[in-house]
Amino acid sequence: MNDIGPFKDFESASQEVLSLLHRRLGFGLWMVTRTEGNDWIVLSAEDHGYDVRAGAVFRWSDSFCSRMVQGQGPQIASDARCVDAYAKAPIGQQVPIGAYIGLPLMREDGSLFGTMCAIDPLPQPDAIEADLPLLQTLARLLVTVLEAELQAVEQARLLERVQKDAVTDPLTGLLNRRGWDQRLEQEEARARRYGSPACVFSVDLDDLKEINDSDGHAAGDELLRRAARVLGDVTRLSDALARVGGDEFMVLAVETDTAAALRLHERILAALQAAGVSASVGHAMREPSANLMKAWKDADREMYAIKAIRRTQRSSPQSDPARPGG
Repeated sequence: MNDIGPFKDFESASQEVLSLLHRRLGFGLWMVTRTEGNDWIVLSAEDHGYDVRAGAVFRWSDSFCSRMVQGQGPQIASDARCVDAYAKAPIGQQVPIGAYIGLPLMREDGSLFGTMCAIDPLPQPDAIEADLPLLQTLARLLVTVLEAELQAVEQARLLERVQKDAVTDPLTGLLNRRGWDQRLEQEEARARRYGSPACVFSVDLDDLKEINDSDGHAAGDELLRRAARVLGDVTRLSDALARVGGDEFMVLAVETDTAAALRLHERILAALQAAGVSASVGHAMREPSANLMKAWKDADREMYAIKAIRRTQRSSPQSDPARPGG
């Protein structure tokens, strides 16, 4: 008799559920997905003919699932060609889809996390509609596992902050370079598992050397502490703040989409200006097909480009290059 124990995590639970459903109902592809903006990210897949793997990213607006969650089509379509919303969906022109199953994965707060779904190139018997209660129950069980794991993730993030003494910059109280590297690695693993959006900000103070030379290092240290306080005031406890160089700060904003990142960029600039801190700020989103290290490099690249423009335009700027899109 096989031992029955808890699932190790959401990933293993998803894979087991998808394998079970394939054995029971067939279908060429079963997936658990995450939706983020117009990215439709495959977290787990049971593939038998479509060549889709975990980590693949599709356009949410092209999918049957986007129409299903809006109530434009049923959760089970034994012949998807007979459902007008599905027949017109772009993904149906890209791959053969004769039958479709889709269930929304809804968070406790009512937000859509993603979907559990299946497609097959051929229409299926109408009898599969009798399995809808089973499918809905399995989807709810997956969300229950997900919620427990995400709560544990949030607790782990808080614990990581408590244990950060060895990786803290003593002047500002922020993470030092070692701490930043560790946090980036931890959040990259979470982003890969859950498809979570994240954004990296690079903040470089413009006048630290001049202040150190003219007013002394005590004044320069106060400027660094002031910049650190400003960044702490405009970010969340779950975000990561670090001083990684003499005058360079980094911000990792977790669970942050493109629109929220632009708003945070504006808040950082406004708060620094209000505090009398002149700085160049760049930011970059983590791309689902890349990683946070690339986002860091992209944010640095944008920050240095802005800094160069500010040097040449400081006397009579035609625009404000410090602002995103400026």
